[in-house]
Amino acid sequence: MGADHTRSAPPTPPGVRRILVVTVVPLFLATLVAAIVLWPRDAPRPEAADDAPRYHGTVTRVVSEPCPPNPVVPEDTPTAAEGPCGTVTVRVETGPDEGQEVQTPIPTGPGAPRVDVDDDVILVSLTDPEDPSVSTYNIAEHQRGKPLVWLAVLFAAAIVAFGRLRGLAALGGLAASFAILLTFVLPGISAGRPPLVVAIVGASLIMFVVLYLTHGISAQTSVAVLGTLASLVLTGLLGLAATGATHLTGFGSEDATTLSMFRADVDLHGLLLAGIIIGSLGVLDDVTVTQAAAVNELRHANPSFSRRELYRSATRVGRAHIASVVNTIVLAYAGASLPLLLLLTADSRALGQILTSEFLTTEIVRSVVATLGLIAAVPLTTALAALVSTAGRGDTDTPTGEPAPVVPRPATDRAEALRALSTPPTRKPSPATPSGWPDPDRSTDTTW
Repeated sequence: MGADHTRSAPPTPPGVRRILVVTVVPLFLATLVAAIVLWPRDAPRPEAADDAPRYHGTVTRVVSEPCPPNPVVPEDTPTAAEGPCGTVTVRVETGPDEGQEVQTPIPTGPGAPRVDVDDDVILVSLTDPEDPSVSTYNIAEHQRGKPLVWLAVLFAAAIVAFGRLRGLAALGGLAASFAILLTFVLPGISAGRPPLVVAIVGASLIMFVVLYLTHGISAQTSVAVLGTLASLVLTGLLGLAATGATHLTGFGSEDATTLSMFRADVDLHGLLLAGIIIGSLGVLDDVTVTQAAAVNELRHANPSFSRRELYRSATRVGRAHIASVVNTIVLAYAGASLPLLLLLTADSRALGQILTSEFLTTEIVRSVVATLGLIAAVPLTTALAALVSTAGRGDTDTPTGEPAPVVPRPATDRAEALRALSTPPTRKPSPATPSGWPDPDRSTDTTW
């Protein structure tokens, strides 16, 4: 799978190609073997919950009324119940009472849905324990299927409209990522496999599928794959060292504590490390692909660049990229943990005690470890890309490391220069396009 090249790029030398194949293919096979060994064949199935039946319905009428007074209230409390109060008429669309209209109380309490006429809702059927033949309906929540479908269609249409075939490949990569997460990573951790090992193998599998599917099989993609894999392993080792140094147990969130009640065999410390690996993968892909592409573009723009000049120029691009990505990572973790961070304003402990608590130290370690992995990805990928792009093509590095000599420009007559400046430029037709306009979809990926 490759891209059309309207501007011919020099192919990768056979020796470099063989080295990349000998390096990448065994890593891919090792990932497949590890995935087969760790595949969750005995993953526990969720127990059937004795939940109340749920049916679809549509609100046809809402009647609000004053709330009745509480029969017994302590001092300094309101005498009326908290609202809103009233009834909601709902037309049942599924279940044994399909087509009938039933009345339910207006939902109340923290997080209760606010309903209006024509809202699609989920009804819960409650049976009277004293008389099983009597059942009542309550509104549980809104139906969200249709809005989610339209959002997914808009999301896919925007990606395909802008990225065309590359956007379609990106959607395929996204589907593959979710498939690996749902069929391997999550069931593997649930089955008691080591979460850190499962996360690294699953992230590597996602990386191979997504990068080659989205960017094609090329030397540039292989460089990004190697840089991402090295950074993933480094991120895992840094996470292991950081969580060990800070004595994190993995019980830093309410979700983890709840999970431990239902699944006592899950290693929450390993689950914390797995979350760091999976969370870092998406941004690592972005950084490594960008660095590999930057080196190739610089090489095409100035073939006389030495390996050292390519590395330095592309590293400057990487520094600008990292400066923005670091802020992205911190804000992403902060946004996901916003309710947790808001607790800081309600906590009366000293700031030092809050910062060193389990729940906040966990978020700090997540951000720091992910950032360190990203920073390491820039020099690793850039150096490898510079090595591959200049291999076998006569690198211009001098043995002493001195810069290449500057060739002086020939002297030009002043009148000739003024005449050239005053003459309107003429467009030369591109040899690759009959219309004379360059193809905006040209690719500079180094072909195999």
